[in-house]
Amino acid sequence: MLKKLIFLFVLCLGTLGNAQNTTLFNDATTAYNNGNYNKAIENYLQIVENGEHSAELYYNLGNAYYKLNQIAPSIYYYEKALLLKPNDSEIKNNLSYAQNMTLDAFEILPETQFSKIYKTIVGTFSFDQWSYIAILFVFLFVFLYIAFKQFRYSTKKRIAFIGSIISLFIVFTSLLFAYAQYKEFNAKQPAIIFTEEVVIKSDPNNSGQELFRLHSGTKVNIEEELKDWRKISLVDGQTGWLLVENIKPLKDF
Repeated sequence: MLKKLIFLFVLCLGTLGNAQNTTLFNDATTAYNNGNYNKAIENYLQIVENGEHSAELYYNLGNAYYKLNQIAPSIYYYEKALLLKPNDSEIKNNLSYAQNMTLDAFEILPETQFSKIYKTIVGTFSFDQWSYIAILFVFLFVFLYIAFKQFRYSTKKRIAFIGSIISLFIVFTSLLFAYAQYKEFNAKQPAIIFTEEVVIKSDPNNSGQELFRLHSGTKVNIEEELKDWRKISLVDGQTGWLLVENIKPLKDF
């Protein structure tokens, strides 16, 4: 009896939480459409604080900040949305518009043709999506294998057998790609510069030599941590140290 009451209590809390988030989201959307972007941001952030994370939510936050000409937060939330939906064209387009308003520009390190092809294929889906594809084809493999055992005619048995082998191949390939994507995802610790201008040092201390300067909205990757300092790298291969207070990591959900 007690377990049932606890279950019903948790279920009610979840329902109330979802209802509250839905109301906040609708109110935020109305505020955004009316040009009240600060109110929209306030409501969207409240949903985030309630534990809700979605590409749509972050995308809307990015749009609201962009309308207020707050480029660093807009890029930050577009990038967070892109982590959840890496192939969404609308997110990519709006992110590109925001990035064009930043002061820093870097040339990406050249890649081999093989590396480009590999990244294009593996990057077609996220590691979650590759996993779902693998699960789907596991079921297909089982179905075709059973069909192979049940069919009496050689033509149907041959088709079922070939189909099961192809399905099994896709299962292993999808799992391999999922692992590659997952490994790459964990290896990168992206962050956005939130300070208007920050000096990048050669060493993790204030007396370190100035290497270059970065500005708000620039995306970096965190390579190392040492107390309040972070070693960062850029797409052009440059590295250096800055204080953690100047950046906001993207993977905080």
